[in-house]
Amino acid sequence: MSRRRFDRASRLAAVAGICMLLITSLSGCMYPQEKRGGQVSYRESVNRIQMAVDQFQKDKGILPILNADQDTPRYEKFRIDLDKLNKAGYMDEIPPTAFEKGGSAYFLIQNEETKPEVKVMELTTVQKVNDVQRAVDKYKAAHQGQLPVLKEVYPGINAVDLKAIQSESLAWKSFYSGQEADYLMDRQGQVYVDYALDIMQAVEKSGTKPEQNVDLRPLLLDQSYFVPVKSLPYHWQNNQPVAVEA
Repeated sequence: MSRRRFDRASRLAAVAGICMLLITSLSGCMYPQEKRGGQVSYRESVNRIQMAVDQFQKDKGILPILNADQDTPRYEKFRIDLDKLNKAGYMDEIPPTAFEKGGSAYFLIQNEETKPEVKVMELTTVQKVNDVQRAVDKYKAAHQGQLPVLKEVYPGINAVDLKAIQSESLAWKSFYSGQEADYLMDRQGQVYVDYALDIMQAVEKSGTKPEQNVDLRPLLLDQSYFVPVKSLPYHWQNNQPVAVEA
């Protein structure tokens, strides 16, 4: 392993270890701060919607989801039709955490063909990635197709130079760990966020060694309510999660 790879693996392991201690003392850093002060938390929202979805599927034989384009990314697909559940009497009200009620989340179905589970798509991240994407596209157009590269993070995948695109205010913190992480770009300039630290935490928490060439993102679904929106696949290489081109 190169020195750079070793340093990165050591850093991920060290931060993951710290967060594992926080999991023990603070009941889980895999969960971001939930809404408090009388507002319904994501935990409560997910539980309520899950019961409604289960009963709807039992009664109707289908899932209450909105149609999605075939090209819609996996972790943005199968959005729950909360309005349908509400009007059909399966929910007394739409949770205030939902975008439909002014909240910052869409609720999705995952594992739709086996055991449908309600998960949260956090929209602040979506908006930030979209804003960074626009800035990257503008930079690319003004610089003869060059990308605002800060550094290579994974083979063929670079961190975005936020300073070059005048977007330092869009710095992103993971909704899993609360740690700041890079925006990533593939060779075409498509923007994502880096979930390597979060996946490292999930691997540590699982207590198992991941298989080679298997996407690691489902570990985040197993251990939280949230989907890794705007992400690349991750494989286990040299004892660390590595983002790979989609």
